Amino acid sequence: MHDFLRYTVLGLVVGSGYAVAASGLVVTYQTSGIFNFAHGAIGMFMAFVYWKIHVDMGVPTLLALALVLLVLAPLLGALIERTMMRSLYGASTGAALVVTVGLMLTLLGAAYSFWPQGTARILPEFFAGSQFKLFGLVITYHQATVVVVAALVALFLRLLFYRTRIGTAMRAVVDDPELLAMNGANPKRVGQASWALGASLASLAGILLAPLVNLEVLILTLLVLNCLAAAMLGRLKSLPLTFLGAILVALGENYIVGYGPGNVGSYRGALPSIFLLLVLLFLPQARLKSGRLVGARAPRVPTLRQSVISAGVFVVVGMLLSGQMSRSDLATYGGGLAVGLIMLSLVLLTGYGGQVSLCQLTFAGIGAFVMGRYFTGGSMLGLVVVAIVAGLAGFLVSLPALRLQGLYLALTTFAVGRGVDLLFFSNSHVFGYGGQLAVPRVKLPGLSFQGDRAFFILLLVTFAGAGVLLLALRRGPFGRQLAAQSDSEAACATLGLSLVATKAIVFALSASIAGVAGALYGGLRGGVTQNDFLVLVSLAVALSVYVGGINTVTGALIGGVFFAVLPTIGAHFPKLAQTQYLGTGMAAALIGRFPNGIVGLISNGVDRARRQFAGAGIHERAMEVDGLAAPAS
Repeated sequence: MHDFLRYTVLGLVVGSGYAVAASGLVVTYQTSGIFNFAHGAIGMFMAFVYWKIHVDMGVPTLLALALVLLVLAPLLGALIERTMMRSLYGASTGAALVVTVGLMLTLLGAAYSFWPQGTARILPEFFAGSQFKLFGLVITYHQATVVVVAALVALFLRLLFYRTRIGTAMRAVVDDPELLAMNGANPKRVGQASWALGASLASLAGILLAPLVNLEVLILTLLVLNCLAAAMLGRLKSLPLTFLGAILVALGENYIVGYGPGNVGSYRGALPSIFLLLVLLFLPQARLKSGRLVGARAPRVPTLRQSVISAGVFVVVGMLLSGQMSRSDLATYGGGLAVGLIMLSLVLLTGYGGQVSLCQLTFAGIGAFVMGRYFTGGSMLGLVVVAIVAGLAGFLVSLPALRLQGLYLALTTFAVGRGVDLLFFSNSHVFGYGGQLAVPRVKLPGLSFQGDRAFFILLLVTFAGAGVLLLALRRGPFGRQLAAQSDSEAACATLGLSLVATKAIVFALSASIAGVAGALYGGLRGGVTQNDFLVLVSLAVALSVYVGGINTVTGALIGGVFFAVLPTIGAHFPKLAQTQYLGTGMAAALIGRFPNGIVGLISNGVDRARRQFAGAGIHERAMEVDGLAAPAS
């Protein structure tokens, strides 16, 4: 009984910290319609800032808290809203999500740059050394402070939203900013105030939890998973249910530690994802509302002849360039092609079909696992089996998509990916006790791809062929169904079109492509580890394909090269070691302004130049006509 009480008290304390963080997540979503994946990263970064001010610089506790929570954190939130989020209001769910992922990566890179890992940093508890007994349990003043602060935050938010003019404006701004403006409020300023408040709550949670869970970059950043599960019980709307969800998650984690199986680490980490998945699957459909979906401009689809010619030119040019590449260059750009193939699966699923997935690398990891474990000889049959197994996994993940869409579908795939990370990929029987699984290079009759250049050419041909097939699919009846589904599922239902089979098929095809890409990626490197397929890396992959252009084959190629080349900058220039984080994050800031990515930006520039050229030609011809007509007059 004593142990049960101890686990319960710890759960209530940690759950109170989760509740503070989750409430900030709800505030920003309810006032902007944007789900902030960087919420945990904001709390992490400001907890480190508080450590710097209070511990490293010796500023007194109350002054340091006031400086961080009332000045720096609100300024950071307002800056984020002004520079990154304001252009996303009304954007597609996928675009809004990946921009916040880019913000998360930016804050991770900044934290690693300012506070390099390897140095122990301890954030002291409030009232350190003071404690009291309750029901025979020793409770520190810091633990009591966390619970009291959570209760005060709940009371403050209740009064703010229902008893103040600014709170009412915050609740109204996401529904109808024009109407809010007609009533004398400034929607932009209200949105900025909401993000400032959300950043302060994230920072407060980070400061409260850091002494309990360690002041470490990734640990604090990943607290967003726990907040996410709690917030979803409240449907990103109800603060009381959000607080209840936070307590339930924390209690479950502590009970697993106390009464769970031997390998509690994976189960405890997976609990928030399992909780989130159950909430999404079993919450009544009427309570789940998707965000506003505003699609990016669809590009022109090339004809079969154009796509085949382009693919041929791409392969020939790639073969010529490969002859001048070093072994490391072949590995780098080959990796870009393999990741680009994974991004092609997102072009099909998200760019064409409008279904957001944040776990594509999970399917790639399954493909690498099947190839490495069961087809050590590199048989071509292995790729066929990989495609089937990964496709079945995609079909299973698609089942929630039959009733969910937008943000809720994205969060479901995220929960699936995180759960697979912790319960499958982390298992020593999957990638071996050494943490690495050897993956063979595929063999074809009469052809050998053991050489680095030969395998690079295989990747070239595979990417080009997949691109041609994808464009052919887009031009056909199934592609038109995907386009209609992406534009408006409600309109399709009104017209009597059933999208059940369409969703299941596109998820399965997309997962098959990702699985084959994972097997080829493993063959390129000779082996894979569980860290290659983490769901956080899936987020970076999704971000990169949006940077390139989510609805084009060329965008997937650009995104793959971008993803593969960026880390090499840090390897060649140690002072720019965090370029991978910072560069990706800064590129994400452009997505709100250019939803079609780099390809769309180039296409728009070409179109403008063409119109200007055409306009100049018309003007010149008009002048010629005037010149010819003048003598006659």
